[in-house]
Amino acid sequence: MTASIKERIRGAMKAAMKAGDKPRLGVIRLMMADIKRREVDERIELNDHEVIVVLDKMLKQRRESIAQYRPAGREDLALVEEQEVTVIQGFLPQPLSEDEINTIVLEAITASNATAIKDMGKVMGRVKPKMQGRADMSIVSAKIKGMLSAS
Repeated sequence: MTASIKERIRGAMKAAMKAGDKPRLGVIRLMMADIKRREVDERIELNDHEVIVVLDKMLKQRRESIAQYRPAGREDLALVEEQEVTVIQGFLPQPLSEDEINTIVLEAITASNATAIKDMGKVMGRVKPKMQGRADMSIVSAKIKGMLSAS
């Protein structure tokens, strides 16, 4: 059996400590803290899917920060966030290709009989579980809007 994502994160934390890689260690500790916070709040042990949801949320926060830092001329802060994104992505499943995203979106549109923008929620509800942690959901959302408005 392969190691769970949490076990991989713990192993990476130990390796970063031994290597003295403080930036990577800091990000890994943030990841562990977010996972632990959710486990304590909900009094549960997170499985891999739930850990992916936590990490995906962390990615979204960092992408939003980058989008705010760059226009404000804070390239230094944007670079730090990008490095954190790289570390977090290393623990997520392999990202979906453009073709895979398009296929999943088209299948969801067909399965939910979506014909207009008002059906956006139905389509997102179908694609999100399949794409969580494997695609930037803001890009997927824009793609769905484009496909629904073109039909």
